[in-house]
Amino acid sequence: MTGVHLDPSRAPVAFGRLAIPELFARLVEPDAAERLRALASLCDVTHDPERLYQVVSEGFLDQLEVLLKDLDPAVRTRTCELLHLITSHNIGRQALLCSPLLARLSQLLDDPSPVCRTRAHRVMNSLALLPAGANALQALVPKLMLKLEDEQEEKEEEVQALLLSTLSCCSRLDARPALTHRGVTLIGRKLSHACSHIRREAAGAMMALSVPVEGKRQVCEAGVLPVLADLLRDRDVDVQANAAGAIMNTAVITTGKHQCLELDVLPVLLQLLSHREADGQEERRRKALVLYSLRALTSLAEAPDGRRRLLLRLPLLVGRSEAPEEDPDIRRAAWTAVNVVTWTP
Repeated sequence: MTGVHLDPSRAPVAFGRLAIPELFARLVEPDAAERLRALASLCDVTHDPERLYQVVSEGFLDQLEVLLKDLDPAVRTRTCELLHLITSHNIGRQALLCSPLLARLSQLLDDPSPVCRTRAHRVMNSLALLPAGANALQALVPKLMLKLEDEQEEKEEEVQALLLSTLSCCSRLDARPALTHRGVTLIGRKLSHACSHIRREAAGAMMALSVPVEGKRQVCEAGVLPVLADLLRDRDVDVQANAAGAIMNTAVITTGKHQCLELDVLPVLLQLLSHREADGQEERRRKALVLYSLRALTSLAEAPDGRRRLLLRLPLLVGRSEAPEEDPDIRRAAWTAVNVVTWTP
């Protein structure tokens, strides 16, 4: 007779709605191994949205606070993993923001365990995807900026990417805290990173920082535009798109226009417009890149030198504005560019 296989790394799971209460009851066991087994089983069952909803709706979430202070780093790490699973759903993110766990999670960003720190960053990043989460994390922006300078954190590429993504979400809501704490300079250093994922997140954060006028001014003063211009030739389409977005924002002000024209970004932006992908999925990924490039060209056309150069390439812009198979958003952006280029006083 074949026996039932029991995984020794997981606690037994009760049937139905009794599973969650019994597993949470095991979290107060004095033996760390028992707590870890219960957490492992909780991570398994919360993949089920119904069980996750039970955790949130029946008030079990607050019981995890004591585990975030556990002396065993494996318990703290596994608890962060469970919270990350919970925040993969909107209801979980909202519940966590209303709980007392956020303050303790922010302390885990300095945890001595590298794995625990990474898991904590994942939870924070999930929260930042929600506008209310990005708002709640605004007070942490100075600390996150310091983390970008931390030599220990610099060795962890995943942590760097998560940091930049979280800062990008926060800055899209309000760029002032990051701008006040040398955001343009610190994030600008990451634009040339060897890892394309980090370059992508850094360029996205820079695009968010360049929305307010103060951000545009700092981008010009910090010498970031030459690096962004180089990223327009990056092999990663998303890196190109984010760089084009930051240039689009910065070119709104006069100093940004002049610097972009001096860097000769016009030919590169026009080349990005003339390149069309045969693959439909890749073309959809390029939509943001094309839109940002067109809007950057529109801003540069407001400068006399920019208008003079773009008049020579007017057929390309007209073609993108009139092609019936073209995306409607791209047609409108190209039509606006044509109007600005052909404007006469």
